[in-house]
Amino acid sequence: MKTIPTSMAAVLLTGHGGPEKLEYRTDVPMPQPQADEVLIQVEAAGVNNTDINTRLGWYSKAVTTDTETASTNGGQDTAGKDASWSGIPLTFPRIQGGDVYGRIVAVGEGVSAQRVNDQVIVRNLMRHYVNYRPYECWTYGSECDGGFAQFAVAPSNESYSVHSPLSAPELGAISIAYSTAEGMLYRAGVGAERVVITGASGGVGLAAVQLAKLRGAHVTAICSQEKADPVIKAGADRVIDRRADLSAELDAKSIDVAVDVVGGGGVNKLLAAL
Repeated sequence: MKTIPTSMAAVLLTGHGGPEKLEYRTDVPMPQPQADEVLIQVEAAGVNNTDINTRLGWYSKAVTTDTETASTNGGQDTAGKDASWSGIPLTFPRIQGGDVYGRIVAVGEGVSAQRVNDQVIVRNLMRHYVNYRPYECWTYGSECDGGFAQFAVAPSNESYSVHSPLSAPELGAISIAYSTAEGMLYRAGVGAERVVITGASGGVGLAAVQLAKLRGAHVTAICSQEKADPVIKAGADRVIDRRADLSAELDAKSIDVAVDVVGGGGVNKLLAAL
C-alpha cells in the first residue's frame, strides 16, 4: 500500500453564496478515519444540483425562489440558520460532494483491515451518524465533508463494495441520482407497465428511464427534443417534447405510473392520464 500523505487537494466551501465561495487548495489536512470509518482515495465525484443548492443556502425555509433565480442573485442571505438538509447550520469550511466512488486505503477502529483496497460507492443520505433514527437527515457533503477532494472519510457500513465493468466517472455518478430514482420506482411498485417520466434528460430522470426499463416497463420520456437521443439510448420507447401539450399527447387513463421529477403545471395532466 502506498504511503498516505499528510495533506491533500480539495475544494473548500467557505460560506453560502456564489462560486466565489469555492476555494481550491492543496494543503488541506488529510482526514483521519475514526471508529467504524474508512478512508477512501476518491477516483470520481459527481456534481449534482444539491451541491449548488447547499452552496447557495437554498435549503433554508427562508428561500422561496427556484435554484436558477437564487443562483442569479448570487445566493440567499440566510445567515446560515437552517440552510442545510438537516436544518442545522453548516460549519465552514466544508468539502462538498455527495457522489463518491473510490478505493479504501485505510480503516478506523472496528473495521476489518480486509476492507483496504475495496472499490466502493458511498451512500449519500446516511444513517450511521444519526444512529439509524428515522426522520433525521445526515447528508454526505453537507452535514459532513464529502468527495470534492483527493481523499474522503465515510462510515464503513455505508461504503458499499463495487465489482463492475463501469468506468470510474460512471460509478461516481450513481449514488444520488440512481438512489433517488430507485426510491421512487420502488415506492410505486413499478413493473412491466406503462410509465411516463418527466425531466427525463436530467440526472434522476435519466436514471429512472434506465431503471424502469430494467423492470420491463414501456417508458414514455418527457424532455427537450434536442436531448431526445441520449434518452432514447438509455431505453425510452417514446419521447414527448417538454413544451408539448400533455393532454394532446397522453390519452386519459393511458398510463399506469407517472414518475414526476419536475412538478409544476403538468401535474394535473399527468393525473388525468393515469
